[in-house]
Amino acid sequence: MAIDSAVHRQSGVALWRQIADRIRASIANGEYDETGRVPPETALAAQFGVNRHTVRSALAALAQEGIVRAVQGIGTMIERKQRLNFPISRRTRFNEGIGAQVRETEGLLLYAAEEAASEHLSQQLRLGPAARVIRLETLRKADGQPVSRATAWFPAKRFSGIDNVYRSTGSITAAFRQLGLSDYVRVTTEVTATHAEAADMQDLQLSAGAIVLVTRSLNADVDGVAVQFAVSRFPADRVQFTVET
Repeated sequence: MAIDSAVHRQSGVALWRQIADRIRASIANGEYDETGRVPPETALAAQFGVNRHTVRSALAALAQEGIVRAVQGIGTMIERKQRLNFPISRRTRFNEGIGAQVRETEGLLLYAAEEAASEHLSQQLRLGPAARVIRLETLRKADGQPVSRATAWFPAKRFSGIDNVYRSTGSITAAFRQLGLSDYVRVTTEVTATHAEAADMQDLQLSAGAIVLVTRSLNADVDGVAVQFAVSRFPADRVQFTVET
């Protein structure tokens, strides 16, 4: 299905970013597969009703993301990348899901804090009044490349010290195990897509306008007691999800 080529000058979103989004979507849809390159700047400028400088800015942003590459005398080539497949199932595990596709994985702790649970977190984790949670900000890498950044919350009373354990293990599953939780299951996963925010661009090494896939997930122990609520962000050009039933 062809992507809508209309750009909106009064939308508050820069024209080059709108064009980059549409070219990115066209590449994802396979519209340029026959040639392996995007149309010339003049053709894109005519398609979107803008000048070549605006198109050039859009292509430069896509090149920074690693989606396209300018080749002298040929044009702007599409960089084919094999996305990592991340399975979402009853027992979703990052290392197990990604591990077989890469040489090494790494989990980094960016920030940790104990704080009062918000009303939303209390509902998600089924906590009582005045409950506290431990918040972890983490970054996951596969073969040295960032593939997700996440904010996760855990009941503080049950998982005191999980920040220190995660810092040494780089794994939520291993941290759970050291703190006495041998098994846990995925209760719900909600997936949406949005543009990268400033923290995404910095931590996931993305350019402005890049798309990230956002998951909001709840994990529970085998008795159904909630143990973790997390919001994770994945670069859409590096990771795809497979829902296993």
